[in-house]
Amino acid sequence: MILKKVSVAFIALAMPLAGCSTDVEDMLLGAGPNRIVADENTTADTAQEDTSDVVEDDAIYLNSMYSPEERAADLVSRMTLEEKALQLNSSQAPAIPRLGLNAYGWWNEAAHGVAREQYNHDANPYILINTTSYPVDLSLGATWDPELMYEEATLISDEARDVFRQNMLDLNFYSPTINLSRDPRWGRNDEAFSEDPYLTAAIAAQFVNGMEGKNMQGQPLPEGGGYLKVSTTIKHYAANNSEFDRLVGNSAIDERTLREYYTAAFRDVISIAGPSSIMTAYNAVNGIPSSINVFLLDTLARQTFGFNGFFTSDCDAISTMDGRMEYMLPGATDPINELERHAYALTAGVDLNCNKGYHDEFSYGSSLPGAISAGISTFTGIVNENDVDVAAMRLMTTRMKMGEFDDATLVPWVMQARERLPEGTWVNGDENGAITQTADRLAMARRVAAESIVMLKNGPVGDGCHSKPLLPLQVPERGEYKVAVVGYFADLSPVFLGGYPSIQESAGIANEVTGYEGIAAAIKAKNPDATVTYLPGTTSGDLDEIDQASVESIADYDVVVVYVGDDERHSREDVDRQTIALPGIQSELIRAVASQNPNTVVYMETVGTVDVTGFEPSVSALLWSSQNGQRKGEGLADVLLGTVNPSGHLPFTWYRDDAQLPPITDYSLIADDDSPGRTYMYFEGEASYPFGHGLSYSDFRISHMRLQRGHVNANGQIVATATVTNTSDVAGAEVVQLYVSTPHAPACLNRPKKRLRGFKKIFLNPGESKRVQFVVDVPSLAFFDEQLGRRVVDNGTYGIAIAKSAADADVAQRSYVSVSGVLQPKIAVVTAKPIVVGDNADGVTHRVFFPRQSSIDPQLTVSLNDDRLFGYVTRGESVSMPPRLRIRYTSSNPDVVRVGRGGDIQTTAQSGVATVTANVQYGRSSGTTSFVVYVPQ
Repeated sequence: MILKKVSVAFIALAMPLAGCSTDVEDMLLGAGPNRIVADENTTADTAQEDTSDVVEDDAIYLNSMYSPEERAADLVSRMTLEEKALQLNSSQAPAIPRLGLNAYGWWNEAAHGVAREQYNHDANPYILINTTSYPVDLSLGATWDPELMYEEATLISDEARDVFRQNMLDLNFYSPTINLSRDPRWGRNDEAFSEDPYLTAAIAAQFVNGMEGKNMQGQPLPEGGGYLKVSTTIKHYAANNSEFDRLVGNSAIDERTLREYYTAAFRDVISIAGPSSIMTAYNAVNGIPSSINVFLLDTLARQTFGFNGFFTSDCDAISTMDGRMEYMLPGATDPINELERHAYALTAGVDLNCNKGYHDEFSYGSSLPGAISAGISTFTGIVNENDVDVAAMRLMTTRMKMGEFDDATLVPWVMQARERLPEGTWVNGDENGAITQTADRLAMARRVAAESIVMLKNGPVGDGCHSKPLLPLQVPERGEYKVAVVGYFADLSPVFLGGYPSIQESAGIANEVTGYEGIAAAIKAKNPDATVTYLPGTTSGDLDEIDQASVESIADYDVVVVYVGDDERHSREDVDRQTIALPGIQSELIRAVASQNPNTVVYMETVGTVDVTGFEPSVSALLWSSQNGQRKGEGLADVLLGTVNPSGHLPFTWYRDDAQLPPITDYSLIADDDSPGRTYMYFEGEASYPFGHGLSYSDFRISHMRLQRGHVNANGQIVATATVTNTSDVAGAEVVQLYVSTPHAPACLNRPKKRLRGFKKIFLNPGESKRVQFVVDVPSLAFFDEQLGRRVVDNGTYGIAIAKSAADADVAQRSYVSVSGVLQPKIAVVTAKPIVVGDNADGVTHRVFFPRQSSIDPQLTVSLNDDRLFGYVTRGESVSMPPRLRIRYTSSNPDVVRVGRGGDIQTTAQSGVATVTANVQYGRSSGTTSFVVYVPQ
C-alpha cells in the first residue's frame, strides 16, 4: 500500500503526570484513554507544533509491501541518535511528530486480565477500572489444560484491543510470569503456573499464542490478516524466586540446573509460541546481573533457544545495579555508574529500558548518547550507535507487526474491536459501566475458576453401609437444609483478585461473586427452602481471634464450608511468606468447626501450599485453588454441588511443613545432607499431596499400556499408548500423566527421580473408554554434561510410567524401554550479527545500516541440538564451523545487496533495503536466518 503525501503537522496536548508511586490514587491521576478528544498523535509532552517535514509517499516504513523488519529499519534510519535512544524508554517512548510516530507506552499488564495501560508519561502505568479479572496463573496451572488457557488469553487480548488507545497503541504486555514455583514461600507464587518446566511451558505458551493472535502451534491466525493482536513478555529471566532480596540477590546455580530447570520453560515457550519479548530479572545469576548477562541473554536465549524478539529490563533493573546492588565490573574499584550500566545492558542485548519503578533520573534516553560519546568498552565491544539501531529496530518491528503504521481499516484486530465497542466510548472510570466485562468473558472466569479447583480429599460421612463421600453436596429439592459458610475470605467485597489486578469499582463489583454469594445462590436455586448462613469465623479481618459465636452456632447445620485463604498482607511482590502455615488462627478455626460438625468442607484459596497437618484428619473434604477471579463463588459452588466435576490437579508438590523447605535463597534442587531436595523430581521427603494429585467425582482406570518399541535410538521417539476408562456413573475429566525415569543411572549423576514428559486431559462419559497416545522425542530427555559442554542422552533402561500423579503409588501402568546411541548433531538455531568487514577493529558487533560498496560479514552462529555453538558466539569467542557445514545466501533485493552465483555475499550497492537469508546445511539437517541490510541515501 502506497500512502499519499501527508503533512505531519502535530499538536501535543499537555497531560497530568502521575507520580512513580504504585499507590492506586497516584496511578489514577490524569485523563484515561479516549477521555481527551485530540489528534491521534497526542503525547504527554508539552504543547508544541512541528511542521518541519513531510513524509514522502514512497517511504518504505509506510509501505506494507515491505516486511515489518524492513519497514522498521527505514523508520529508524530517519531518527537522530537522541530520538532513537528515547525510543528505548518504556515509560513512555515519546512521539516524533515529523514521522507521524505516536507516543508509546511499553509497560502494560495483563497477567490474569487486562490490568494496566501506559498511556501516561514518565510514570508507572495507570491501573484500569472494571476490566475482567480471571483466576491467577497458579489456578490456570492447576487446570492442566493448555486449550483452556488459550481460550482465556484470546478473550484477554480482545479486551485489550477494545480499551487501549485507538485500539492500536500500547499493546505490549509484561505478562506472563513463567518463573517456576520452586519454593512455596515465594511471594509471587500466584503468578507462577507450576513448579515443573514442562507443564509451565505447555500452558504459558498458549497464553502467548492466545494473546498474540496465533493458533496453538504459534502461527498467525488468518482472521488477523497476518498482524499480531498484541505482544507478550515472558518473565523474569532468570531464576527470580525470592522477593526479600530480588533487587540485589544472586542466584548461584550450576550450568546444568540453569539449563534443565530455570531456563527450560523459557526455551520451550520460545519454541512453541515465539513470544515477542522477554523481561530480564533484577537478580544476578552467578554473580552477573541479569540485565548485563551476555551468556543468559545472547548465548542462551538468542543463539541457543532461538529467541528473535526484544528484551526489556524489569522496572528498573538497570538502575538497581548501581544504587542498590552496587555491582562492580571486573577490575573496578567503584560500583558501576549510570553511563556504564546502560552501555553494558544495551550491548548485552536489553533493547528496552523499563525506566520506571525503582528508578532514578537516568535512562537509556538520557544516558546512551553520553555513553557512546565516552566510548565505553563493555563485555561485547565498545558501545556505539549501531547498538542503538539494532535495539530500536527490534522495537519498531514489533509495533509494525501489530498494524500501528497501517490504515486501521486494513487491520482486522482494530476493526473487530471497534465492532465490539465503538471507538472512543470506553473510559477508564466507573462510568464505563463495566461494559467490557461481557457475558462470555465472565462465563470464562467462572469456567476457569471451577476447573482450577483441586479436590485433595473427599472422605466418607455417615455410618457403616450408609457412609458416602461428603461431596458433591446432596441438596434436596425441597424442605429444610442448612449450610453455613464460615470465614473472613468467604464474603469479602471487593474480592481479593491476586497480584496485578484491575480495579473493580461499583460497576465491576456488581459482577463479582464471593464464595458465600455463589454457594447461597446455587443452593437456593436448587432448594428455595434451604438456609445458607454466612458466619465470619474470626472477630476481625486481622485473623487473630476466633469468633466463638460462629463456632457455637454450626453444630446442627447439614454442612459447613470453612473458607480460608491469604491476601496481599501475607504474600505479594516484595513480600515472601515466612511460613506455609495458614495466616492467623485459621487452622485453629477449622479444627474448632470440625469438632462441632463432622460434615465440614474446607476450601483453601491461597498462593500455594499450606500446612494442613493440623486439621486435615478432622475434616471430611478439602478443596484448593489459588486466587480465583471475579466469579470465584460461582466456580466453587459449581464444584461443591457437582454441576462441575472437579478436574484440577496440583501443579506443585504439597509440602507438609516448613521443616521440609531449604532456605529460600538456596537455588539448588538436589537433596543433600542439609536439604531433602526440591520439586517432585528431587524431593526425598514425605509430601502431604504429590505433584499432579487431584480427585474427581468419577473413577477412572488406566489399562492396556503398550510401547511401540522396547528399544529406541538416542535420536528416535518413545511412543506409549494406554486405554483410559470411566468406571463410574458420573461423567468427568481425567488428567493422564506420563513420567520418564532412569532407574539404573549411577547415583553420582544426580538424575531426577522422574520427569513429566506428557499429559492429556480427556473427558469421558460413564463407561466410556478412550485410547491415548504419548510421543516423547528421546533427544528431549538429554541431560547437559558440564564437562563436555553439550547435552547427552543417557544410554540404558528408561522407565515409562502412565500415572494419576507423580507419586509411585499413583502409577497405573509402567513399562521399560532401552535407549542406546548418541545424539546425531542437527542444526537447531541459526543467528546472525552482520557487520562491515573490519568493524570488529572498532568494537562494532552488530549493525543494521551499511555504507555503499561495503563488504558484509554476517557473523553467523549455528547451534546444534546438543547445545553446542559454532561460528561467532561473542567478541573473542568464535568457534570454527564444522567442516561439513555449508552456507548459501540469497538477497531479496540484489540492487541493494549483491549475492554471487555461488551463494556468497558480495557487496552492498545502491541505497535501499534488502533482506539477506542464510541457508545452512549440515548433514541432513538445515536451518535458516535472515537479517536486514539498509543502505542509506
